[in-house]
Amino acid sequence: EVERSLADFGVFLLKEQLVPENHVSFMVRWVRQFFGVSKHATDKSLEDQLQGFLEQLEAGGKVTDWQLRQAEQSIRLYYVNFRKVTDWGGAKDGGLIRDEEGRVDEAAAMVRLVERLRVKHYSYRTEQTYVDWVRRFFEYARGVSDADGPPVVQPETARNFLAHLALKRQVSASTQNQALSALLYLFREVLGLDLGDVEMGVRARKGTRLPTVLSVPETCSLLDQMSGTLRLMAEVIYGGGLRVSECCRLRVKDLDFDNSLIFVRAGKGNKDRSTLMAESVKPLLKAHLERIRKLYDQDRASNVAGVMLPDALSRKYPNAGTEWGWFWVFPGRQLSNDPRANVVRRHHAVDGSIQRAVKDAARKAELDKPVSVHTLRHSFATHLLLNGVDIRQIQEYLGHAKVETTMIYTHVVKDLRNPARSPLDIMRESRETRPT
Repeated sequence: EVERSLADFGVFLLKEQLVPENHVSFMVRWVRQFFGVSKHATDKSLEDQLQGFLEQLEAGGKVTDWQLRQAEQSIRLYYVNFRKVTDWGGAKDGGLIRDEEGRVDEAAAMVRLVERLRVKHYSYRTEQTYVDWVRRFFEYARGVSDADGPPVVQPETARNFLAHLALKRQVSASTQNQALSALLYLFREVLGLDLGDVEMGVRARKGTRLPTVLSVPETCSLLDQMSGTLRLMAEVIYGGGLRVSECCRLRVKDLDFDNSLIFVRAGKGNKDRSTLMAESVKPLLKAHLERIRKLYDQDRASNVAGVMLPDALSRKYPNAGTEWGWFWVFPGRQLSNDPRANVVRRHHAVDGSIQRAVKDAARKAELDKPVSVHTLRHSFATHLLLNGVDIRQIQEYLGHAKVETTMIYTHVVKDLRNPARSPLDIMRESRETRPT
């Protein structure tokens, strides 16, 4: 019976043309392998069984990321598209998150959303963003529902919500795509629904925009209007091309003074990289760390909980959070509650302070350009190109996955290095030099 079902699934994939023809046999094989694992966990929901299966594959170390994605897609296509399963999202306190009529238990869905995001090691900022978009989506679904009670959620509801954002709210393409990513995660990971061609129909097309870049004199003027720790943070960002969040999350062990390097841990895309530490900033950083050491000693004397550690390091190394090497380079002034661990500890500095400081400095320096902290990162890349640094090396400093992303700065450099002359100027010069 199982083999007959798998054969019918293969025919279904070919008939509906959901995947390339040469992928069908592999997708049937993934579902067969899932059956062999899930038969021992029949007391769990399909979603829990799938997550356990994927974790088992990943732990084996014999499959790549694209194979994991193909395995997950195969099983979802089998149950959602082929078998038309409606209770994929599993149970919460004895009840389904989404019933047969499509009504969703919002509280249960939110809990499971956070659980899935943390299982997949999404950053806390991404978690907050996704939760906020899902909350807005549920509010919209309630507003367009004909009856009171839990909102009815269908793929068409997601399409209409994204159209509402674009047409009524007039959000940018990047904002619309961010909302789509959150809804895709909600539907696939929580509700067990496949949006199908909805994704293709609503993803906004992003235009090409050149980054705002400061000239070297403008950068000097901007930094001269800042002082103290905030200026030091701005110089570290400009000197190494860091993102503002990467600067805020720097730890003492990430500074390599001997090799003039700054190590960025778990940057965008959860990737590590190294970048430049400016020679001129070294003495300032060392003096800053001497002041921060006093704050660290004060926390240890007061038995404050150690700083937050990534993943499960706090369980593997219980005392690592209290070590000097893991302390923040730019710690917050006040203790705060860790929303994940529910522990009062010292967090790193928030990016709002440096953002406001850069805005104020740009106003004082009378810069007409729209300047933000990220402008310093753009300026870092552009100034390196002007100095003849290879673009591949700049790509590594910035942490870009593709060199095409870094190539955007070549368009800026082209105008700065050899600016074209206006034909109006050429015409007037030729008039003035023309013999009378």
